[in-house]
Amino acid sequence: MSRTKKFFQNSITTALYQLIVMFSGFITVGVILRVYGSEVNGLVSSINQFIAYFKLVEAGLSSAAIYALYKPLADNDQRAINAVVVATKNFYTKTGYIFVLLTIGLALSYPFFVNLDTVSPLSVGILTLILGVKGALELFTLAKYRALLTADQKIYVISIASTVYTIANTIIIVLLANLKVDIVVLWFVTIFSMFLRTLILVLYVKVKYKWINFQEKPNYNALNQRWDALYLQILGAIQVGAPVIILTVLTKDMNLVSIYTVYFMIIVGLNGILGIFKTGLFASFGDVIVKSGIRTLQKAYKEFEFFFYSLITVIFSVTFIMIMPFIRIYTGDITDINYDIPAIGFLFVLNGVLHNIKTPQGMLVMSAGLFKETKLQTTIQGLIVIILGIFFAPTLGIEGVLTASIISNIYRCIDLFIFIPKNVTKLSIKDSFDRIFKMFISMAIIVTPFWFIDVNPTNYIYWILISIIITIYAVSIVCIVGYLFYREDMLSAINRIFNVLKK
Repeated sequence: MSRTKKFFQNSITTALYQLIVMFSGFITVGVILRVYGSEVNGLVSSINQFIAYFKLVEAGLSSAAIYALYKPLADNDQRAINAVVVATKNFYTKTGYIFVLLTIGLALSYPFFVNLDTVSPLSVGILTLILGVKGALELFTLAKYRALLTADQKIYVISIASTVYTIANTIIIVLLANLKVDIVVLWFVTIFSMFLRTLILVLYVKVKYKWINFQEKPNYNALNQRWDALYLQILGAIQVGAPVIILTVLTKDMNLVSIYTVYFMIIVGLNGILGIFKTGLFASFGDVIVKSGIRTLQKAYKEFEFFFYSLITVIFSVTFIMIMPFIRIYTGDITDINYDIPAIGFLFVLNGVLHNIKTPQGMLVMSAGLFKETKLQTTIQGLIVIILGIFFAPTLGIEGVLTASIISNIYRCIDLFIFIPKNVTKLSIKDSFDRIFKMFISMAIIVTPFWFIDVNPTNYIYWILISIIITIYAVSIVCIVGYLFYREDMLSAINRIFNVLKK
């Protein structure tokens, strides 16, 4: 199977999964808000973010394992593959125990961080333990399989298993919430949905990789880059989680965290959809780097950059226009706090754009294994969002932490736009800057008319219809700009897609 065909197979299943995750988030958060209130929604979101930080104990291991598996998989060297898989399994087991200890520590201390009217301190501690169990199960069971399947460009298997888990998890939450079951009991029952995902992955690996031998002597040297890859994982965790942690610690206001979570849920959904191209392609580009020459890499990268920036233009232009109408419909019957804050909506979307425009360059950092070479830049970006977030949050609240994230993303974008052409693609540095400039011009052309046109749908059907019309308009603008300035890349990308669909 060709790299392009594998990419599309992975991308379609991952796209389906991300759509389900996005709709699941809208459903579950909506149910939690209406049944348990904004305070409980903020509490669950805050605990989950602390748990996500604890998963940094395995940060870098997955990326290093995937990179270490590229060559033995390309050479079909089963013994070398087994050695890396066993080493990965052993590391995940050790980090799993550390994760459990950290979760217990959080469960004992977290109730002292927050003052809640609706949940007792004991329930907060138990809820923390329950939410931590899901992370522990992932480290102890399926993490090693995920690294193998990702490196072997079989992400579609992970997507299918994760889709089953997400649907089961959503059904459990909706049913139990409507029965007004205690929030602690509700999240305890959701643990069992994780076993479905683990079972699917274990059975698939046992059938398709019968030669996997966990008794093989582990090759720990193959994972030496895990400490350098750790920095990239920390960056991702800080960018995503620092605002919630800062808001929790500095404001102790779970209602404020709930507002942040509702807006962030939309951006997470969009990031997930765009992320399918990164997830589906970084193994493919790793394969290109190992097997092919610089010209093949340059051609494939230019096509991907054009395609990805076109997607960003369309998706986030529509989001700029339609995010506040959606928020008004989604939170229209929630009366405990006000969610209709246009300034927050604008900052969230802008931060989403800046977070995603560096995806093509960040993908090549992963594919080429340039973890050590980007440690300093990653650290600087993390420090920017933490220091500025702490400085701005007490006075500006959500707007403050978003401003910190925007500034850190601008720094990282400029750095990667210079680093990747110089160290990987050998393309002109100005090419990416030119694409970004035209991307923002295109977005301005799409969005500007709607500063003067009142878009105020009163229900989801009306909102969807308007969004479709605006999307068609946005696609038209992007196609015109692409044909005028990037005709060769545009036609080449379309031809590649057409050939795959034809096959």
